Amino acid sequence: MGTALLGGLIGLALLGFGARILVSGRAPAVIARSFRADREAGWYHLLFGVALMTFVVGARLPGEASGTTATILSIALVAVAVVRFRPRGRVRNEDP
Repeated sequence: MGTALLGGLIGLALLGFGARILVSGRAPAVIARSFRADREAGWYHLLFGVALMTFVVGARLPGEASGTTATILSIALVAVAVVRFRPRGRVRNEDP
């Protein structure tokens, strides 16, 4: 139960952090350097948070199908985050 609670809290924190970035339109400088746009950073963290929360909740639901469905949905959300919103760094201006 302790690991599930910790995973749920981390997922909730990531979800909140991503939502805050999307609402405010600004990411902290440390995070912003890793992404091309602040919007991408927000979606990346939001999707990871939702995936983690879905995985934890699905694992706690009764029945084998609910856990399997939650796991597949979580993997799909992480795939979208990694493929579409992955960290790439900002485009630098290479003026001499």
